[in-house]
Amino acid sequence: MSKVVVLGAGIMGLAAAHRALTLGHEVTLLEAASEPGGMAAHFDFDGLSIERFYHFVCKSDTPTFDLLAELGMDDAMRWRSTSMGYFVEGALHKWGDPFALLRFPHLNLVDKFRYGLLMFISTRRDAWPALEDVNTRAWIEAWCGKTVYAKLWKRLLDLKFHEYADDISAQWTWARIRRVGRSRKSLLQEELGYIEGGSQTLVDALTTSITKSGGAVKLREPAARVLISDGKVIGVRTPNGDYPADAVVSTVPTPLLGSLLAEAPDGLRTRYEAIQNIGVVCVVLKLRRSVTPHFWVNIVDPALPILGIIEFTNLRQAPTGETVVYVPYYMPLQNPAWRRTNDDFVDEVLEAIRAINPAVQRGDVIATYVGRLKHAQPVCPPGFKALLPPVQTEVCGLQIADTCFYYPEDRGVAESIRLGRDMAAHLSA
Repeated sequence: MSKVVVLGAGIMGLAAAHRALTLGHEVTLLEAASEPGGMAAHFDFDGLSIERFYHFVCKSDTPTFDLLAELGMDDAMRWRSTSMGYFVEGALHKWGDPFALLRFPHLNLVDKFRYGLLMFISTRRDAWPALEDVNTRAWIEAWCGKTVYAKLWKRLLDLKFHEYADDISAQWTWARIRRVGRSRKSLLQEELGYIEGGSQTLVDALTTSITKSGGAVKLREPAARVLISDGKVIGVRTPNGDYPADAVVSTVPTPLLGSLLAEAPDGLRTRYEAIQNIGVVCVVLKLRRSVTPHFWVNIVDPALPILGIIEFTNLRQAPTGETVVYVPYYMPLQNPAWRRTNDDFVDEVLEAIRAINPAVQRGDVIATYVGRLKHAQPVCPPGFKALLPPVQTEVCGLQIADTCFYYPEDRGVAESIRLGRDMAAHLSA
């Protein structure tokens, strides 16, 4: 039996600790926050327990289903028919099926055919390695033409990645199209899922299983340094003392690794420092009325400053019937908008929602919440795979991964589980 210290109690860290315990290791999980769960943790939103940052499940999320089965929670999955919309030039259009594409008024027939063909091929391919060194703009324009990119994609990428927008890997974009495109019950109907009770249900089940199996979960215990001697991990230092370890699994964001790896080779720290991350300000509203019939609406109207709205209760309904809407603002931390007040963001979101649905009035607002995360989205340029250091580092016993290492997949519960369990399995090797 080896002593393992896991850093970070998000889903990846919890999955790694849980798996390591089942493999016979002695596990201590260190988390800086006051609760486990990371981006999947819930908060009390005016009496409703809900995620700070929205999550949904697709039918291809096999690691999630496998872990639920292992925890005896096979019956926790719920599936619901959902839909998507596009808001363009002051009007909302249904999106996501062949008939919606044919009815869309802002593309000609040739553009629609080319776009539909690309979506069809993207959904059915299991791998597309040729996209690794291509940016999203070049890929979309090559397949669909400049008009499709300009009308459907450019503003979304500009508002999400800002100065990085023209240099985002096509591999990354394709993986998102494929994941959602495969979560359908028919050609005409999208179907997404959620865990009954939200992601907190999984967080609680993993935490309970870890402690029942003899693992230790230490909250409010931030790691300060990974201790290394003769090229091998020997423990982790925190403000409260040292934790001896034969192996360390780090799941903390790569931008925070500098001080943690003070004793690691300089070249290792440099590779993590080269990875760019942007932050997110996520506005959450509880409303008395629905905004649209869709779960997800992309907004490419230059009059509106938001890239989309996620009407979460069109997937997981609130017990008392209110509407919950998430509106994310992604941006680099050096963007002046990051310093805006929470009230500024809420007011702007309400104005945008009223532009989409004028029936929504300020009096329909029951509660608001604004979450901020400094390291929310890795910036994945062409060739990003080659920029990532190996998960198994050159320091014996040290494994490091965060959401960057899901690439080309997006940040999600399934990828957190997969990578966490993979790292735990490597401990025995």
